[in-house]
Amino acid sequence: MKILTLVRQVPDGEARIRIQNGAVDLEGATLVIDGMDEYGVEEALRLREGGADAEVVAVGVGPKRTEDALRTALAMGADRAIHVEADGALDPVTLSKVIAQIAQEEGADLILVGSQQADWDSQALGPATAERLGWPQLTWTNQLSLEGQTLKGRHDVDEGNESFEVDLPAVIGTQQGLNEPRYPTLPNIMKAKKKELRKDDLGKYGVSGARVRTVESTIQVRQRMNKLIDGKDPQQAASELLNLLRNEAKVNL
Repeated sequence: MKILTLVRQVPDGEARIRIQNGAVDLEGATLVIDGMDEYGVEEALRLREGGADAEVVAVGVGPKRTEDALRTALAMGADRAIHVEADGALDPVTLSKVIAQIAQEEGADLILVGSQQADWDSQALGPATAERLGWPQLTWTNQLSLEGQTLKGRHDVDEGNESFEVDLPAVIGTQQGLNEPRYPTLPNIMKAKKKELRKDDLGKYGVSGARVRTVESTIQVRQRMNKLIDGKDPQQAASELLNLLRNEAKVNL
């Protein structure tokens, strides 16, 4: 079988973000693999290590720097990678067109993609890709196993957790809690440099660029109350703190 795992590159959530000319300054930002996608890479490797006769192919769409994220996926253990070169990030619906075509071209049986994009919180890519392919899809998966050509697992729903069974091919949305991604070892980082990384032009897939344009980006600044509580009397201080949390911060205690 063949497993495609999508790799998106996003700004490091622990690093400082700068806005320049109304947009996030990606050139000056520290970029990493989207955490949700990283769970997908790890899960693909675990399915293979669990006995599935599978080839794991990492796919990334974006500018030259996207290669760094793909090399990380290769160092984790992916067999090869495909980099579709684009000037910038694509919106999820446009990106789904590219991913669906790659899946058909590769004869993929399973696509793993982060359920939610870390930088813009979009959850559309998995469902949009599944719709284009006519495949079943599950989002927010937190447990997964493969038995023959059937995936079994659990995923989050509005009111709790739900068990599922789905026959391949399918699109699975991954999330935190599904697994614990491994750290690439130095020997595997060196091996990754020799693994196949195919480069395709975006035009090959009938796409010229994003259909959605970011008009302006701003950094949200929260206004703080700056309330000081006298701690000389612990009992009174605790009572005052509870009052502030309930009545001013509107925390449901």
